[in-house]
Amino acid sequence: MSKQQALLEFLLRMGDTSLILGHRMSEWCGHAPILEEDIALANTALDLIGQTQLWLGYAAEVQGEDKTADDLAFLRDAWDFRNLLLAELPNGDFGRTIMRKFLFDAFQSVLLGRLLTSTDTTVREIAEKASKEAAYHLERSADTVVALGDGTEESHDKMQAALDRLWPYVGEMFESDAYDAVLVKAGIAPDPASLRAEFDTLVTKVIRRATLDLPEDAFSHSGGRSGRMHTEHLGHLLTQMQWLQRAYPGNRW
Repeated sequence: MSKQQALLEFLLRMGDTSLILGHRMSEWCGHAPILEEDIALANTALDLIGQTQLWLGYAAEVQGEDKTADDLAFLRDAWDFRNLLLAELPNGDFGRTIMRKFLFDAFQSVLLGRLLTSTDTTVREIAEKASKEAAYHLERSADTVVALGDGTEESHDKMQAALDRLWPYVGEMFESDAYDAVLVKAGIAPDPASLRAEFDTLVTKVIRRATLDLPEDAFSHSGGRSGRMHTEHLGHLLTQMQWLQRAYPGNRW
């Protein structure tokens, strides 16, 4: 496996996860419980889509097939996507959406922090931009998890249910494979497994403040970042997200 192949896989994993989660967050537009949250969730979605543009734009450049970020976003099928399974799950209620965002924000903040020292100049520059947004996202999602978890009996129960539902999808974030080994050797990206301790420390601190309990010995789902297996939800999401481009191929605003 060449360094270019490993880099492309990494960029797709980063870009696809941001894209799919960004789309999920955008589904809240006009449906959030209060106006402030409606605007906040829409802005978060825009940040993620902006990061997607950078990651997939660089992926298209590395791929070298005269494609663009739009081509990679709208003209690939489900089995070509490399996003974390966590990102493609349906939103559920507001509590589940916030809990998922917190878990992702915690992971992203740790990963982007390591990417600030990447030997790849473009990866480092993207990380520098994205890390500023990720820091704000983490602060906001963590505060909301605490407010809801340590709030009313109903909000506490819903946040605990959300954590129990989503925790089995966390393990995939820290799986390592042959692509990761090449990236680590080249100094481009860290071994995902090496991020787990810092992630656990960060998450545990917030979950305790929220008076919630971390699940024990949860089964770990995987297959999204390797493209080996996705949930049935991704196909439906792509049908909606890609419809316009596929119905009117090549059109631009």
